[in-house]
Amino acid sequence: MSYVQKVLQPGENVVFTGTIHWLVYLTAILFVLLAGIVMAAQTAYGTVDTQSPASLLAGAAGLIAVLSFIRAWFQRFTTEIAVTDKRVIFKEGFIRRSTTEMNMGRVESVEVDQSILGRIFNYGDITVRGTGAGLQPMRMIGKPIAFRNAVIVQ
Repeated sequence: MSYVQKVLQPGENVVFTGTIHWLVYLTAILFVLLAGIVMAAQTAYGTVDTQSPASLLAGAAGLIAVLSFIRAWFQRFTTEIAVTDKRVIFKEGFIRRSTTEMNMGRVESVEVDQSILGRIFNYGDITVRGTGAGLQPMRMIGKPIAFRNAVIVQ
């Protein structure tokens, strides 16, 4: 059962759920491409040798890609973002969990910061400002405008 489902109050309904954008896998994708290009170049020149520097580079790039993929997947898996009809909920972490919740009555504004790539791929950083304090910036969130609209409608 997800954290959001565990902390829902009686009569509270989830209006919007968000997640970290799939672009967090970009580092892993780039290292896979690097490993593939090195292996393809090595094969094209007919010098497939497991002890060559090119093979070692491809192996290192592959290892970094796997580790980067696992890190990005774990970050995405352990982050929950939800807007209910009563509050905004943001949870990240697995063993060391960090949660922030803000009642809708305390929300003053929702800031969305999108770069050019963010506009193209529909992701951005979101900061919910409330009376007295604000939520920490939520980085690289998919569909940030839909998130903002869900908070504003409530």
